[in-house]
Amino acid sequence: MNVVEYRGWKNNLLLTNGEVELIVTLDVGPRVISYRLPGGFNVMKNYDEMMGGTGESEWQIRGGHRFWLAPEDLTRTYFPDNRPVEWNQTGPHTATFTPPPETEYGVQKVMQISLAPFGTKVDVTLKVTNISDEPMELAPWGPTVMAPGGVEILPLPEKHSHPGHPSRANSPADFAPNQELILWPYFDFADTRWEFGKKYIQLRQDVNKGPTKIGLAHRMGWVGYLNSHTLFVKRFDYRDGAIYPDRGTRYQTFSNEDMLEMETVGELVTLPPGASAELFETWQLFGDVPDVRSESDIDRVIRPLLGAG
Repeated sequence: MNVVEYRGWKNNLLLTNGEVELIVTLDVGPRVISYRLPGGFNVMKNYDEMMGGTGESEWQIRGGHRFWLAPEDLTRTYFPDNRPVEWNQTGPHTATFTPPPETEYGVQKVMQISLAPFGTKVDVTLKVTNISDEPMELAPWGPTVMAPGGVEILPLPEKHSHPGHPSRANSPADFAPNQELILWPYFDFADTRWEFGKKYIQLRQDVNKGPTKIGLAHRMGWVGYLNSHTLFVKRFDYRDGAIYPDRGTRYQTFSNEDMLEMETVGELVTLPPGASAELFETWQLFGDVPDVRSESDIDRVIRPLLGAG
């Protein structure tokens, strides 16, 4: 691990195992601001005008992977993470990043990043602790801001045929819904960026179009973003019986003219003083991946990669 300069910031931690490179800001954040194959394409968006800045009074999107708290509001969620971050190496390729406590809202955040000894796998843990004297409701939230120009791939559950007449031997579950789709007010079914297929939802980032957003419970375990022949895969679990924010969304995705955002959301819990909540996800990168245009392309190109390390 080395502290390096990056786009105007003097202090950033470079983590690498020789097969993947990841940079985390230390002058602000913490933000994972770059994730790439050695010498390759940074899959994360960087807002040029916000690079190198520190100490701003207002929250800055900057880009990369950040640590938010749900439910979304204009105060606690958008707390300005613009102060220096302490870091500690806790393993050969593992580090923890601790910003100053957000005393205004009684929380302490910690981000842990762990690279695998080989390959491109990265484990990301977001931990928030209630440091106030009162219980509080929250969910850890992990938005990742992706570079423009790619296509997001969201797998859908397997389809089943209609069970037929209710008098036949069927269970109540055979007639019940098995998917949840939550729409934000600025979503439009006529938006040509979206493709709702039989096996996948696809969202293409378009530099000429403004905001759109959906949320899903998403029990499928992975989502992907293919850009410049580099595939970013984000993996996460779903716990049956858990309560997730925004009408049960474990995963949310947002896009506008600048970027596409891949957002995991943790369980909505009430934390007593001193208690913590965590959000865990795993990333992978794959290079030299052909473009995909159809569901058969995804089956042929993307699916075989998902078992790779």
